[in-house]
Amino acid sequence: METLLRELAPQVLTALVRHHGGFDTCEDAVQEALLAAAMQWPVEGLPDNPKAWLITVASRRRTELWRSDTARRRREETVFARSVPDVPEVSAVDDSLTLLFLCCHPALTEASQVALTLRAVGGLTTAEIARAFLVPESTIAQRISRAKARIKAAGFAMPPPAELPERLRAVQHVLYLIFNEGYTASAGSSLHRVELSAEAIRLTRQLRAQLPDDGEVAGLLALMLLTDARRPARVSADGTPVPLDEQDRASWNAALIAEGVELITGTLASAPIGPYQLQAAISAVHDEAAHAGDTDWAQILTLYELLRTVSPGPMVTLNRIVAVAMVRGPTEGLAELDVAVADPALADHYRVDAVRAHLLALAGDRAAARKHYELAARRTLSQPERHYLISKAAAMG
Repeated sequence: METLLRELAPQVLTALVRHHGGFDTCEDAVQEALLAAAMQWPVEGLPDNPKAWLITVASRRRTELWRSDTARRRREETVFARSVPDVPEVSAVDDSLTLLFLCCHPALTEASQVALTLRAVGGLTTAEIARAFLVPESTIAQRISRAKARIKAAGFAMPPPAELPERLRAVQHVLYLIFNEGYTASAGSSLHRVELSAEAIRLTRQLRAQLPDDGEVAGLLALMLLTDARRPARVSADGTPVPLDEQDRASWNAALIAEGVELITGTLASAPIGPYQLQAAISAVHDEAAHAGDTDWAQILTLYELLRTVSPGPMVTLNRIVAVAMVRGPTEGLAELDVAVADPALADHYRVDAVRAHLLALAGDRAAARKHYELAARRTLSQPERHYLISKAAAMG
C-alpha cells in the first residue's frame, strides 16, 4: 500500500494544484489525505478508485484549510458533509512530469529543488528527508517553505517549449543527486541511504515512462540500475566499504544488470550520446566482467575520454586518471594527477588523496601510499569510508 500511495501522491497533488492553485495549501491537504488512507484502507479495504478517493478527501481538506475561520467552518459543517465541494476531475493522465518540472524551477537553489522534489513528488515527509540528509528537520522545512513561496507565482503548468530542454536537464540532475546521496552518503555512519536511491530509481522510471524516446533519461535510469546492482556487495559485515575489485560479484543483482545493459545498449544505438549514457556504458563494462581481472579498462578509458569532452568535471577527471593507470601504468596516472590537482574543485578533496594512495600502492611505494590513505581518512566526512581508508593505510605497513 505504501508503494501505491507514493505513486498516487504526485498525481493527486497535481490535480489539486491545477484546479485550486496554492501549492502550499494543496500539498498539506494531500499529506492529510494520504494519512487518512494509510489509516482507513487497511481496515475498510482498498477503494475501487484509490486516486479519486484521495482527490476527494484532499479537496475537502483543502477547503477546510482555506476556511480558516473556525466559527464559520462549524456553521457550514452540516452542509459541507453532505456534498463534495468543487472536486477536480479525476484524470487518467499522470502529471508527475509537470510536477517534477515545477519542483526543479530555475528560481530555486539546488538544495531546495532536491528537498521539494522528495516532498512533493516522492511523498517523503519532512522528517524523512531530514534524516536522509542528516540535517535538522527545521532546515528542510525552511527549504521547502522558501521553495513553495518562490514558485507560487509560476502557476502549475509545463514551462514554455524553449525552456523544456534546460528544465529537463535540471530534473535529471536532481534525480542524479538524490540517487548518489543514497548510494554513497556524503556524511554519517552509513554508506547507503537506500530510501533515497530507491526513490530516485522509482521517479526516474516514471520519467522514462513519460519520455520513452529521450536517450539521456534512458541513460540515467540505466546508470542507476547498473550502479545499484552492486550495492549488495559494497559493504562488509562490519559496515566497511568493499572496493569494486574486491566485491563478490556473485551477489550482484543480475536482474538489474540485465535490465540496465539492455536499456543502455538500446539507447546508445538510437539516440544522441550524452553524459548519463556514457556513465551507464562505463558501469555496464564493469558489471559485465565476471572477475575484476576481466575488466576491459581500455574500453573504459575510451568512454572516459568521451565523457571528459561531453561533460568535464572533477570526479570525471579522477576516474579517468584511474583508468589511465590501469591501461598505461601507475606512473603515467600519477603524472596526470599532479596536473589535475591544480583544479580548485579538487583542492583538499579526500578523493584526490585516496586516488593518489591507490596509484602509489600500484607503483610499489607503500610508505607514500600509507601517508595519503591517512590524509584521505582525515578529510572524509563519511564514517564507513574513513574506516576503510584507515584499514588501507594499515595494510601498507
